[in-house]
Amino acid sequence: MVDYKETGTEFINFLNSSPSPFHAVQEAKQLLEKAGFIEIKEHNKFILKSLGKYFLIRNGTSIIAFALGGNYSKGSGFNIIAAHTDSPCLKLKPISKIVKHNYCAVGVQTYGGGLWHTWFDRDLKVAGRVMCEGSSWSIRQALVHIDRPVFRIPTLAIHMQRSVNQDGFKFNLENHIIPIFGTSYKCGDNKDLLPQEELSKSYQQNFKHSATLLSCIAEALNCDVENILDFELCLADHQPATIGGLKDEFIFSARLDNLTGCYTSLKALLNASREENLKNESNVYLLALFDNEEIGSNSAYGAASNFLQQTINRIGGFLNSEELGMSIARSFLLSADMAHALHPQHPEAHEANHQPLLHHGPVIKFNSNQRYATTAETAALIRNIAHKRNITIQDFCVRNDSPCGSTIGPILATNLGIRTVDIGNPQLSMHSIREMCGLDDITNAINLFTAFFEEFSGLEEILK
Repeated sequence: MVDYKETGTEFINFLNSSPSPFHAVQEAKQLLEKAGFIEIKEHNKFILKSLGKYFLIRNGTSIIAFALGGNYSKGSGFNIIAAHTDSPCLKLKPISKIVKHNYCAVGVQTYGGGLWHTWFDRDLKVAGRVMCEGSSWSIRQALVHIDRPVFRIPTLAIHMQRSVNQDGFKFNLENHIIPIFGTSYKCGDNKDLLPQEELSKSYQQNFKHSATLLSCIAEALNCDVENILDFELCLADHQPATIGGLKDEFIFSARLDNLTGCYTSLKALLNASREENLKNESNVYLLALFDNEEIGSNSAYGAASNFLQQTINRIGGFLNSEELGMSIARSFLLSADMAHALHPQHPEAHEANHQPLLHHGPVIKFNSNQRYATTAETAALIRNIAHKRNITIQDFCVRNDSPCGSTIGPILATNLGIRTVDIGNPQLSMHSIREMCGLDDITNAINLFTAFFEEFSGLEEILK
């Protein structure tokens, strides 16, 4: 079993090192490599060995890792846990430079369904991927993380909106979510945009984006501004993740949805992929972390893409339809995403018999309209595993008069035809810039997910 205090510290480090999906995948890569997993490339032929441990990355924001059982053969099953690397955030626009009323700011797009009012009056940093021109017309990509308070979206003083506390805080997503990083007096970004055909290459970027911001990025990457071709940058809360509460029982952080699912499933794969476990295993232990769940998963590297099915097929040496059908029928998938804990000020928001609590274990999520993919069979299977390891399980479904979120579970179940259960840790303030969950629930999830990898193959023999 995992020690929750040690795990909490490791998880905090993971959160603080993952301000963007690019960084989350990079952190996962480093942990996998440290545990002996070998990176393979999609554009190369898969050359796999029995008991081998491998991973592959698509777009820098989605990653699949797997460990081959010693008895694996064509038609064997896959023990799969899937989660997502993205969270609601603000992303810089392709032309982000804004200078008005003496302030320098950036134009941003809202990504996902965030609680955007929580982004006001927060100290924000910037992170993501930068595409740079190298020698001989080559292009390289680099990750940047400017880990200091750079941006802020200020609210209007109460003296200028006396009724805000009575009428509620109202704002326009386009006109009012404009992060400020300086003044034109200090930054010098006071030139108007010019037609790009009138500008040299090195000058173009300065008129699409703030020269001050570009210089900051270039300095962080140790490159010249004119070598920056493009970037995908998001803003993130600068306040670090931390353990909180008088008894140190909570985690306060950004992006708990769903870096929690990423971290706990990754740790479970590392725990389970020991040689003594794998040598007699017929199945493959597989972890899939996808980008773009918050916007529907419809991308070349989201859960709705061919990334997972193609990888399963290539692991099996290009399975024919018979072998692929056997493999899917012998497989099981845990969709690991966060669940809604009972809110102390809003208990009426929960169905009376489905009120998950912090510290009381992972939550199985049900929805008869298939917003979650759980069935009686898949719930029973995961309950059996939890019971064997003495792990408490909770249940959740939404009220009939309330909308229900969804996960990558139904998407993967539809695309693959694989048995799936939706499960995740309870949390409060989902999609806020600062969320909270229970510290020892991290350990609970790791223990359950580890047990799933180790126990499913034996249970599958019973279910046949």
